Amino acid sequence: MPGRPPASLAYKASKIFGDIRPGEGATVGLLALNIYLIMSNYYILKSIRDAWIVSYSRRGPNLKSYLSAAIAVAFIFVVKGFSRLASKVPRHILITCVTLFFIAALAVFYVLNLLAVPYLAIAFFIFAGICALLLPAQFWGFANDIYSEEVGKRVFPLIAFGMALGSVTGSTITGWLIPVIGQFNLLLLGAAILGASIGLTWFIHRREGGRMQAPQGGTAPPAAPGASPIDEPLKAGGGFQLLFKSRYLLFIALLIVILNWVNTNGQYLLDNVFKNAAAEAIRQGTTGGLNEGAYLNVLYAHFFRNVNWFVLIVQLFLVSRIFKWLGVRKAIFIPPLIALGGYGIASFGATLLVVQGVKILDNGTDYSLMNTIRGALYLVTTREEKYKAKAAIDTVFVRAGDVLSALTVFVGTTYLAFKLETYAGLNLVFAVVWIVLAGLIGREHRKKAAAPIAA
Repeated sequence: MPGRPPASLAYKASKIFGDIRPGEGATVGLLALNIYLIMSNYYILKSIRDAWIVSYSRRGPNLKSYLSAAIAVAFIFVVKGFSRLASKVPRHILITCVTLFFIAALAVFYVLNLLAVPYLAIAFFIFAGICALLLPAQFWGFANDIYSEEVGKRVFPLIAFGMALGSVTGSTITGWLIPVIGQFNLLLLGAAILGASIGLTWFIHRREGGRMQAPQGGTAPPAAPGASPIDEPLKAGGGFQLLFKSRYLLFIALLIVILNWVNTNGQYLLDNVFKNAAAEAIRQGTTGGLNEGAYLNVLYAHFFRNVNWFVLIVQLFLVSRIFKWLGVRKAIFIPPLIALGGYGIASFGATLLVVQGVKILDNGTDYSLMNTIRGALYLVTTREEKYKAKAAIDTVFVRAGDVLSALTVFVGTTYLAFKLETYAGLNLVFAVVWIVLAGLIGREHRKKAAAPIAA
């Protein structure tokens, strides 16, 4: 068009990977950078958490599985507190308060480790599990608050690229830095990263100060005099209350339970083959002088690096095209079909090579395509559902899947003498249920996308 300035080089480059239109690139880039920081911190903590708890005792993998129940119970109280705070303060204050809490906790864990406080590995595992889910959940609520469904479907794949890149960075630098500075000095690095994330959130909030996604077929709700709509706290009501009022949200919650049941069963397989591999390496003297905990930490860091490079490639080159060609309602079937095939293979032989390969596909698809789908599913929901119901689903129901996996492990190891291949076979059954739920969500999504969102 005459008078339109030429597109920038960054804008032209972004078109290779997603459908970004003029005027959208800066905010998309800032959001991608923010989730990049959050996920970098997540993988720093995850590598420390997993290695610390697996090496904590002889039955470390079992303990890790059982502690998911403690995290699920903790999340019931966390979500209630989060919902109450969200009804009292604007979104940028909400995000700041939650993130500052986690920064302070990381500093406390650093000091307690220096003091050799007993049972700290268990406490840190629970803390890191809460941090890992709540921070990304509130970020995606923030991103959903900015965009309409039409825009969000286009830009979320590129925002989620920051998520994938942060995962690669976090797992890679952990593997590099542990031999140099040790495991627990990384806690201070994680705290600094979260501090930078707060600064970005405020900058994005001010940049988008007059903008909030409007209900379909209408305009954004009016704000109080002198305030932007996004400076208003959310309406009263808890996340669980919103969840059980909506069939759509309930189906999403059940899908998340099944997804994590499958994923955590698979993680139990991986933990066992890694622990066996570490014991064998120590027996043969091939650990390079590292003890079991440090050697496991390196194994996990390298595994996460491989997963996250896979995530990066899928997110960069495939997710936006899948969204464009198939849409959300069809794309949601891809992850359970991959799980069905992968665990079908593992059920015939849960070797180190096979289990690592299956978990790379499983985790890689979950962290790229499925994460983007999960964010996009809330584009057709209200503001309260975006923050409160999503926080409940992405925390309590994620951990509910982990609890069911823990019960599976307990029964299988205590009473039924399950082999590792048996757990892979169970995942086949759960993947079928996952596919059925994907169909139900697609049906409800179609209805909600066709109807106006309540203000």
